Amino acid sequence: MMRTMRHPAPVVPPEQSPPESTWIALTLGAVLAVVMGAANVYLGLYAGMTVAAAIPAAVISMAFLRVVLGRSSILENNIVQTMASTGEALAAGIIFTAPALLLVGAWQQFEFWPTTLIVLLGGMLGLIFMVPMRRALIVDRPDLIYPEGTACAEVLKVGERGGSGVGLIARGVAAGGLFKLLVTGIRFVQPTVEGALTAGRSVLYAGADMSAALLAVGYIVRLEIAVLVFTGGAIGWVIALPMLGAPLAGESSLEAAGRIWSTQIRYLGVGAMVVGGLASFWSVRRGIAAGLASLGGARLGADVQAATVRTERNLGMTTLLVLFVVTTAATMAFYRMLVGSTGVALLATILMIVASFVFVAVATYIAGLVGSSNSPVSGMTIVALLFSAAVMLGVGISGESAVLATLGIAGVVCCATCAAGDVAQDLKTGLIVGATPARQQMATIVATVVPAFFFAPILTLLHSAYGIGTGEPGSLRAPQATLFASLTSGVFGDGELPWLLIAAGAAIGVGLLIVDAVLVRRGSRFRAHVMPIAVGLYLPFSLAVPILIGGIVASAAAGARRRRNDSDEGTDDGVLFASGLIAGEALIGIALAGLIAAQLPLPVTIVEQPLLSIAVFAGIVALLVRSAQRSAA
Repeated sequence: MMRTMRHPAPVVPPEQSPPESTWIALTLGAVLAVVMGAANVYLGLYAGMTVAAAIPAAVISMAFLRVVLGRSSILENNIVQTMASTGEALAAGIIFTAPALLLVGAWQQFEFWPTTLIVLLGGMLGLIFMVPMRRALIVDRPDLIYPEGTACAEVLKVGERGGSGVGLIARGVAAGGLFKLLVTGIRFVQPTVEGALTAGRSVLYAGADMSAALLAVGYIVRLEIAVLVFTGGAIGWVIALPMLGAPLAGESSLEAAGRIWSTQIRYLGVGAMVVGGLASFWSVRRGIAAGLASLGGARLGADVQAATVRTERNLGMTTLLVLFVVTTAATMAFYRMLVGSTGVALLATILMIVASFVFVAVATYIAGLVGSSNSPVSGMTIVALLFSAAVMLGVGISGESAVLATLGIAGVVCCATCAAGDVAQDLKTGLIVGATPARQQMATIVATVVPAFFFAPILTLLHSAYGIGTGEPGSLRAPQATLFASLTSGVFGDGELPWLLIAAGAAIGVGLLIVDAVLVRRGSRFRAHVMPIAVGLYLPFSLAVPILIGGIVASAAAGARRRRNDSDEGTDDGVLFASGLIAGEALIGIALAGLIAAQLPLPVTIVEQPLLSIAVFAGIVALLVRSAQRSAA
């Protein structure tokens, strides 16, 4: 039934060619890519999550072009958001891996060229591997919603045509921004309302993040995916947590829950992700092969691209091939510089290419399914790290060179995976608004090169000011990098990995594949997709709760529309308001990150009243319900 879905007609028809990759758009996009990349480096190191930059960048671009320059072009705005979101994606890639090199003692500081090359090479490979999959996973798969890309397209469309939708987005921005200010700026609302208790030798936990953005993501991805993510969280926190231990001496129940999740439960998620990642790649193998075959069968001349409809024009085969050869050679040289051995560098390059191609495909698919914000990039990077480490050990490579090579592979793969998911969201936006894919892809190259040179200085500044992963009060925790460091130490050093838990997670993944196959055979509309469940299993359970609430609101609104019109199509005001919530929380989150990084004081008034926090969050839910009801009225 999902295969009968169709993409709507693009806002800008293929036969029209309004301004797109102008110098104004490219300059503004490059500036925002650096700014949002920098802000997300801090946020990611501090909280382990980054804020989506596409929608905030679209809002900023529309305001700047319309108000300051007195012009408006939806395709120019699309180029700006494409570039800004690339900076955010690269930030997520580098903060997950580069600090691990410090934590294992391989680096004493963030070295400029290695850090820059990890970002630059990974970002380029993500684009190179993503482009051939555009038709297979975006154009030919309207059932893959790419929620951030779809939401960003709605923001761009409303900003282009004006009308009441602009006010609806503005109210969402105001509500999301105010809520984020209450959570992070003055701490009037708790970021997470949670509690735990001990029953015998078991720990019981309940909690929910107070996040307007996660609520909005749940609305956009709809109920089925939200339920799957919640199911994964329930498997880990409701079923596995009570079975895995009790508080240690002097440890509270809540601290015990966090420790058990960090040291045990999320390794179940890692195992499930291994199975889910392989299954996801297998499920889209024919589409990926068709996309590659279509490029491989094309002539290398530019005349092929010239004859293509504007809205279907990708970077040419020649361009992609040259970029791939140059990037691969540069990666080989980088690994040679990193480990000091040509043989190890060659092996690392081969492993990196294989892992990048596989996980770019998987990340693109998952981004379409649950969104880039919920894509388990760190989980996929863990798989790449363990795969690379196993091969290194298998051929007898160990010691510091193996550690450097493995983390170097993980760094490039992580940046490639983050970049691919981001590019997919942007190309989905472009498909909806009628952009030229090749121009978006060229803008992505610019937005990869320019910010890459800023990440090493930013990381150095933050490490000098706060300390990264030191565990000291006020330091930046860098949770993913800390996990990667412990995994590497466990494989090559004195640490140990919970292989039984990883195997148990893989068994859960296999069981879910069997359940999903049974559902398909019975013709069920509900599916037991492995990856969304693995996402919920890997992430803190509190994140899944607002996502589920958003999915419930979306389902109720869709049901009301069907009862009224016998159709679930048309403008959904809930999506517009939800997009505003994401933009508002992200904009204020970035602004607060800048203030914190500049060490400017905030008017903090810590209020630890869970019921008050829940009441304020319920107000945001009520606003979303009201906006969704407008569509159903």
